[in-house]
Amino acid sequence: MGLEHHGVSEGLSRFLSMVEQYAGRRPSLVTSAPGRMDFLNTHQDYKGLPVVPIAVNLRTYIGVVGKRPDTFLLHSLTLKARGEDYMDEFSVKNPELVGGGWFGDYLRAVLRVVKERVGGASIGGELVIYSDVPIGSGLASSAALEVAFAEFLNHYWALNLEKIELAEMCFTAENAVMGIPCGRLDQYSAALGKAILLYPKPPVRYELLEIGDVSLVAADSGIRHSVRGIHPVRQSELNEGLRELKRISLPPRLKELIGESFDTTRWEEISYADLSPYLERLGDKPSRRIAYTLLANESTKRALELMRSGSKDLSKLAHIINEQHELLRDLYDVSLPELEKIRSAMLENGALAVKISGAGLGGCLIALCRDDESAESALKAAIEAGAVRGWRLRIDSGSSLDYSE
Repeated sequence: MGLEHHGVSEGLSRFLSMVEQYAGRRPSLVTSAPGRMDFLNTHQDYKGLPVVPIAVNLRTYIGVVGKRPDTFLLHSLTLKARGEDYMDEFSVKNPELVGGGWFGDYLRAVLRVVKERVGGASIGGELVIYSDVPIGSGLASSAALEVAFAEFLNHYWALNLEKIELAEMCFTAENAVMGIPCGRLDQYSAALGKAILLYPKPPVRYELLEIGDVSLVAADSGIRHSVRGIHPVRQSELNEGLRELKRISLPPRLKELIGESFDTTRWEEISYADLSPYLERLGDKPSRRIAYTLLANESTKRALELMRSGSKDLSKLAHIINEQHELLRDLYDVSLPELEKIRSAMLENGALAVKISGAGLGGCLIALCRDDESAESALKAAIEAGAVRGWRLRIDSGSSLDYSE
């Protein structure tokens, strides 16, 4: 338990010391990638809707301490500290997945995609990994690991790949190779950094956003979740609702916009007002899942108008963020009483807005605060209300080469 404050240079310095103590030598090359706050339009990237992630200064570091002829040997200091299996070794040429949520599979999958798309060298290495991003917390720890490794390969093998290429390969690794039904939000945030508006439907594009000088907080509930256990269920409920809608006598324009599944429906062209008269004819869960999709997207559009206008009125943005949490809670059923208790305490002690980050049903709550003093107050309240740890955070850069001899 406790409060932690991080900076990139501080994190790198700490990582170098940890590696030297563990391996007896300093790494010759270090790359890193950030975690992210799922700021606006949560659970929408896999539907192709625009989303707003913010990269934060909790990072995953990868350093190489020696070359190997044809394998990568991994040492995860994070897992070692947790008392879990922390070593892995796999072939550079033919990295087979282990399964069962094994941490090395994220790197194996990235390596497979990189080799398939751009080739690269056959030289391996002994890698030491450490992450500030809490695992399973809704701050995209898996994407930070994937992108940090892709960035490592980019420099280790001199591939000269752009950030967008790294992000797309990492998305393919997790989604297609590992079979995890994620969208593009996490990988693109880890690669690009900052606050962005991401349009995840190919051709993928993004826009840098300016949200001003704000204080951010993340409070970890300590309740762990898996995307594998949440996304497929919500996606199935959406598909059930879409099938029911297609059986209803809808106006021709609406019927044309509704696809066979959640990822082929043209959500951006459908308004809640258009569809709401028909939702009451659906089952309860499918109706609420579709209502969430439309209402959250509409509130995101309002938030984007505020941010693009240069408005300094944080209270208006905070209102929308709180509204999005309530939609996630009431229409998408991804909150828990424990999360609500922490959230209420933060709102009563300095936070302007608090919402779920990531898949929900545990993980982190993120908060928007007016200044550092109110952020500190909100964070202390979160710990007292049951959060196991928390951070005052700042917006951070994307994946990077941090150290090279």
